[in-house]
Amino acid sequence: MTPPSDPVIIIGAGVVGLALAHGLANAGIPFEIYERDEDADSRPQGWAITLLWGLTFLRRLLRQDSLDAVDGAQVDMDIARNDTGNFLFLNLATLETKFRIPPSDRRRVGRQRFRKALLSDTRIRDHMHWGKNLSGIDTLENGSVSARFHDGSAAKGAVIVGAEGASSPTRRFLVPDNHHNRSLNVKLIGAAVDMTPEQARPLREIDPLLFQGCHPDTDSFLWVSTIDTPETNGSIGSDNEYYKMQLIISWPVKVPPDAMVPSTAAGCIEEMKRRAAGFHPKLLGAIDLVSEKSNPSEIELKDWPCHPWDNHDGSVTLVGDAAHAMTMFRGEAANHGIMDAYHLAQALQDIYEGRASRKDAIDAYESEMRERTRVAVEWSREACIGAHDYHGLNEKSAVLRRRAIKMPVD
Repeated sequence: MTPPSDPVIIIGAGVVGLALAHGLANAGIPFEIYERDEDADSRPQGWAITLLWGLTFLRRLLRQDSLDAVDGAQVDMDIARNDTGNFLFLNLATLETKFRIPPSDRRRVGRQRFRKALLSDTRIRDHMHWGKNLSGIDTLENGSVSARFHDGSAAKGAVIVGAEGASSPTRRFLVPDNHHNRSLNVKLIGAAVDMTPEQARPLREIDPLLFQGCHPDTDSFLWVSTIDTPETNGSIGSDNEYYKMQLIISWPVKVPPDAMVPSTAAGCIEEMKRRAAGFHPKLLGAIDLVSEKSNPSEIELKDWPCHPWDNHDGSVTLVGDAAHAMTMFRGEAANHGIMDAYHLAQALQDIYEGRASRKDAIDAYESEMRERTRVAVEWSREACIGAHDYHGLNEKSAVLRRRAIKMPVD
């Protein structure tokens, strides 16, 4: 088999697309990355993500200097040095621990800092094309494939990889009749709140990194996590030391009014307070600190199981949320995306080194990914619903259930 000479075209410079690029760079496979944002800071990249079993695959994709940069992207360096791995699910009325999820190796990283850590490698940065919003894909007679962008430019490659997230235009090309995400019957408002050390202390005494819980009477759900500390945000030693804390409140839609989420920041603040009725005073104190500066807003909960598609002889495929969007309630989306990147990098290496045809290698990648994430998407959906049913929760609930992942063998 004659290896291709055209590069891999990665659409999307989120953490999964960039992790894939690292794997390709290590293997000497040519690639180019096209990202709709104008630069790395032009659009917020979310709050923070937890790397769990995905760490195993990330360590195989990144060189040590990049891994060190990722370690430096953790939200709390003190916890990073002394992490117990605790993960608590609480009764929000009493703060009693309903479940304690066993410790595991993990990294809680700021998504924006994680992305910049992946971009710090010049082998990646030198192949970035900013301000490129995909408008279409064309398959060419010679077997190559071309990505067209809204600015009128185009890029030819051997394989196009859609890594643009849950609203992927590449997915729309591959699955034109079934690309829409599924909604869930749960509503969610999130905010990022700046707190003084004194204000943050009651939350960090519960757990300094993150915790979650449900109210037994209302089934309202709360997620709390540290986004920044004085050490990581640079305020340490100043007169204005602060923590940035992520507060998320969500609730099941039981009656039609539950589905109405305010569109203004002021309205979201009032709704968060209303949904927090009955929470323990320590938690209510934190909710009272949400202001319009915290940018409270609705986050729509949607998912997309990995439906079949025609990959056009292996020339177009998907990774991450583009391939299998899932809710946050099991914390697995980024981990599956990084695992996708690892397996796809292996498949592309087989193609570029002439060990497998493009069609066979991409088919095999998609088969493993589809089987693995079909369960993950449904478990994450089940976890979202179950997290809002306090009395129905047990050790076998999806929000607590461990996932058996097939790890690579050296």
